[in-house]
Amino acid sequence: MDPGMNQLLKWSIENSDATRNDPTASTDPEVERQSRQGLNAEAIKALMGGPSDAELMKQSMEAIQSPDVSLEHKLVAFDNFEQLIETVDNANNIQALGLWTPLKEQLGNQEAEMRRMAAWCMGTAVQNNLQSQERLLLIDAIPLLMKLALEDANEQVRRKAVYALSSEVRNFPPALKALVQELPEELRPSKTVDAGDMEEIDSVIDGIKRASSKSHS
Repeated sequence: MDPGMNQLLKWSIENSDATRNDPTASTDPEVERQSRQGLNAEAIKALMGGPSDAELMKQSMEAIQSPDVSLEHKLVAFDNFEQLIETVDNANNIQALGLWTPLKEQLGNQEAEMRRMAAWCMGTAVQNNLQSQERLLLIDAIPLLMKLALEDANEQVRRKAVYALSSEVRNFPPALKALVQELPEELRPSKTVDAGDMEEIDSVIDGIKRASSKSHS
């Protein structure tokens, strides 16, 4: 049986009328609250017949990639995708669903709003999430994000690219090393930067922000 459905069955039994009428059952509100919280959202959706988050993520990316979908609707799909991956489990599912590569491809979209959303989604996915940080590094998105941060004509695209880079390198030395290698000579720190030192990271990111603003002022 699917783990989510098994959890749903267990929850249903624990919260059935027979169980609630059992004098030996717990009446502690906190215990009951924790029981409800333990119910997997995916299991609820399965019971109700609605699509799972994974299915919604795939549908969103299909719309984003489809030549038959208008830009307006692509942006709605992107917004939905970004909201879905705010949870760590869904962000980590990007890899399982094979969505990192198509997401990366959108960084090169001719529409600025699509590039902005792609960078935004990357920043959301990797924030405080080591598994997703590793994936973004492996797909070699840092050079593209750096190019957008420094060269894109659209300010909002540049800002989201900086956001993605900032989220990617925090507490993740391999990504920080890759970032430093992509920095123009004048932006490279004079000493080794500690990925766990937020002040040092902020200093590097602030340098990118200044360069981004200066090159388009």
